[in-house]
Amino acid sequence: MNRIAGPKSRAETLDISRIAAFVAGLLLFSLAPVSAAETISPNDMARYLAGLAPAQDSPLVPLTKESGWIRHARTLDQAWSRLEKRQLVPIRAWSGKHIPGHRQLMLYMFSGPDFLYADAFYPSAKTYILSALEPVGGHPDLTRLSRGGRASALQELRGSMQTVLNYSFFITKQMKSELRTGNMRGTLPLLYVFMARAGKTIRQVEFVDLNPDGTVSPRGATQAKGRSAGVKIEFTGNDQEPRTLYYFRTDLSNGGLKKSGFRKFCETFGAADSLIKSASYLLHSGNFTIARQFLLDQSTALVQDPSGIPLKFIDRKAWNLHPFGKYLGPINIFPGRYQRDLKRLFGSGRARPIKFGIGYRWRTHETSVLLAIKKSAAAPAVHPAAQSAEQPSQQPKRQQH
Repeated sequence: MNRIAGPKSRAETLDISRIAAFVAGLLLFSLAPVSAAETISPNDMARYLAGLAPAQDSPLVPLTKESGWIRHARTLDQAWSRLEKRQLVPIRAWSGKHIPGHRQLMLYMFSGPDFLYADAFYPSAKTYILSALEPVGGHPDLTRLSRGGRASALQELRGSMQTVLNYSFFITKQMKSELRTGNMRGTLPLLYVFMARAGKTIRQVEFVDLNPDGTVSPRGATQAKGRSAGVKIEFTGNDQEPRTLYYFRTDLSNGGLKKSGFRKFCETFGAADSLIKSASYLLHSGNFTIARQFLLDQSTALVQDPSGIPLKFIDRKAWNLHPFGKYLGPINIFPGRYQRDLKRLFGSGRARPIKFGIGYRWRTHETSVLLAIKKSAAAPAVHPAAQSAEQPSQQPKRQQH
C-alpha cells in the first residue's frame, strides 16, 4: 500500500529553500554580463576603454562582443592610425634626433590627462609627473550599466578625446564639464586609454594624497586639508622596464604651490625633462611666477610652444635655444600674448622645419616649438628612441570582429 507523504519537517523545508536560492543565484550569475567590478584588473580596464582586447580570462571579454564596444574599437583604431602617421611618428623622430639623452624624470605641468604627448616626446623617462586642476576620478564601473549605457559611456569617452586627437590639445572649459559628469569622470579613464594605446602594460594603480611636506601617502577615506589628490600608476612598456606615472590634481598658481608639497615631491627625483603645451599662457601671468621659476630651475631639457615660459625669462647665458617651425603669434582668444623677441628668434634664419604640429597653432605649417637645453647639463648618451624613431610604434593588438 502506498504511503501518503505528510508535511515536510522544518529542516527539510530550509534545505530545499537553500538549494533553490543557490540554483537561482547560479542562473542570475550566468545571465550577468560580468562579475563584480573589483575583479577587473586595471590593465584589462585600460585595454577595454582603449578598444583593445582584454586578457582572455577577463570578466570584460563578454562586453567586447557588444556592438557599442566594437564601434568604439574600430573608431579608435582609425583615429590612432591617423595620429601615428600625422603626429606621433614625427614627434618620436624629432625627439630622438634633437633632445640630447634623457633624464629619469619627465615633468608636464598643466597637462590634464595628456600622457599621449608626454610619452611621444620623452619615451624613455622612468617617472612621469603630470599635474593640472582636472579631477583624478576613479575606475569606471561599466558592469553596472546596461548595454546601451555602456555604449553611451564609450561615446562620452571618445568625445573627451576628440580635440587632443584632432588638434593636439584639450579645451580647458570643455574638460571641466566633461570630466565631472557622466560615467567617465576624471582623468583616469583617459590616462588608461593613452597608456594602453601606447603599448603600456599597467601593473598596479594606487590612489594617493600628496602631503604638504612632499611625501605621498595612500588615499584616506576623507582628504585632509592641504593635500592634493593623485593617482600612482606602475607600468611597463615594450622593453619591460618598470616605470611610474603620477597624476596630481593640484593648484599650480603661486598661492597653490606655496601651500602644496608638489615642488618638494618633484625635487626628490632630480633634474627633469619638461614639456609645456597648450598651457593657456598661464606662465605669462604674474600669478604663476613660482611655477615658471621652478620649471627653469628643475629642467635640463624643455620643450614648449609659445604658451609656455615667455622668452624674456629664459637666460641666454644659461640655455641653448633651438627654434623649430614658424612663430605666428597667439590665436585670437589669447590677446596681448604676442612676443616680439620670440618673433625675432624664429625670424633670424635659425628656425628649422618641423613635420608635426602642437599647441593652439596645431597645423604643421603654423606651429612653433622651442627646445631649450641647459648649458650646464652634461651631454648624456644618445636618446634610445633615436634608433627606431623613424618607424611607427607597434600598435597594440586587439581581437578581430
